[in-house]
Amino acid sequence: MTKTAIVLFNLGGPDRPDSVEPFLFNLFNDPAIISLPNPFRFLVAKLISRKRAPIAREIYENLGGGSPLLPNTEAQAEALSAALPDLGEVKCFIAMRYWHPMTDETVQAVKAFAPDRVVLLPLYPQFSTTTTGSSLRLWNKRAEAAGLRVPTHVIGCYPRASGYVNAVAGLVRKALDGMEGRKRVLFSAHGLPKKVIDKGDPYQWQVERSAEEVVKTLNIPDLDWIVCYQSRVGPLEWIGPSTDAEILRAGKDGVGIIVCPIAFVSEHSETLVEIELEYRELAEESGVSAFARVPTPGADPLFIEALADLVRLALQRPVGVCAGEGSRICPAEFGKCPCRDAA
Repeated sequence: MTKTAIVLFNLGGPDRPDSVEPFLFNLFNDPAIISLPNPFRFLVAKLISRKRAPIAREIYENLGGGSPLLPNTEAQAEALSAALPDLGEVKCFIAMRYWHPMTDETVQAVKAFAPDRVVLLPLYPQFSTTTTGSSLRLWNKRAEAAGLRVPTHVIGCYPRASGYVNAVAGLVRKALDGMEGRKRVLFSAHGLPKKVIDKGDPYQWQVERSAEEVVKTLNIPDLDWIVCYQSRVGPLEWIGPSTDAEILRAGKDGVGIIVCPIAFVSEHSETLVEIELEYRELAEESGVSAFARVPTPGADPLFIEALADLVRLALQRPVGVCAGEGSRICPAEFGKCPCRDAA
């Protein structure tokens, strides 16, 4: 029987208060996040993580002291394994980028499983050098060092995968149906410094395509919607418009808002605290008439089936990095996109 290892990439999150600072250090010590050479990056990461840790601990106190991301991802892994009985023996593994289970641990677990083939599946529908790219580079490095040389298929992105789009659209429709009066959908994604996009990162372009597909699926005439970006940190110019600014604009326009975390597929601090608590409070202060947060797809059957279909399609293609749609979808100016056309 063929043995298939599926590795789910995600960010990770601190599981208790005393893991917040080392989690932040791992994040800011990633050269995809701060591009300084060492030892300067190490020193800057130490400084930032120490400074931000008390604020971050307060955020995670709202979540019981730690992030719910790992248990959410474990539920997705279990559901995905169950959705692929046609592939023989399938086992899903989780590789978090900045907290446990981290890449080193997962590489060893996959090696012990001794699979015939590996599928790397980022839980980031939209590709970015700072998320999928960073995870993939580290996986390749650690797998090579561990002697894990197995045919490996990589799903680079899936911003328009039908099951993902349909799952998000269903959640947005439920929120729309539950709100009276004038309303606007804010498709909110985690932001990036503008310089990252200017260097050829396709993330913003792919986020916008995801939102467009959700709106097309909703098929609601004259739907009021916009894509915006949250979670800005530091002094650099970030892509926009910001979610904060769009909430303020909604207050001035006298409309209710439905915030859909378009680039997130699992609940964590950005959805349960930043959107649900901080943005809700900002909306109330800004005179927004009504506020709703759309849940992430999580283990929604439509989303899990989308992931299962992506795995099946990837295994039909040559090894390497390929878009979930088969052919590379990004325009030529996004040179950081690693996807190649399927053979």
